[in-house]
Amino acid sequence: MAFTPLHDRVLVERIEGDDKTKGGLIIPDSAKEKPAEGLVVAVGAGAKDEDGDRIAMDVKAGDKILFGKWSGTEVTIDGKELLIMKESDILGLIA
Repeated sequence: MAFTPLHDRVLVERIEGDDKTKGGLIIPDSAKEKPAEGLVVAVGAGAKDEDGDRIAMDVKAGDKILFGKWSGTEVTIDGKELLIMKESDILGLIA
């Protein structure tokens, strides 16, 4: 199924973190925190300003991003767990 977010929303796939600490200890699934890094899958066309003109999005599909811990709404599309969030929930791009 093809999915395109509307307005200034972004579809994000979480990037899983390491299973081990720097010291070599294995972290069980029950103790792991959900990662706050993701890969942008799709973006909307952008919000509109008061004059009805589109405001360009700062992110694009393929960008690696950092977002807030409680950002977004979890959805399942084609068997993948993804997040839909507003562009303003994105804290920054990861180079």
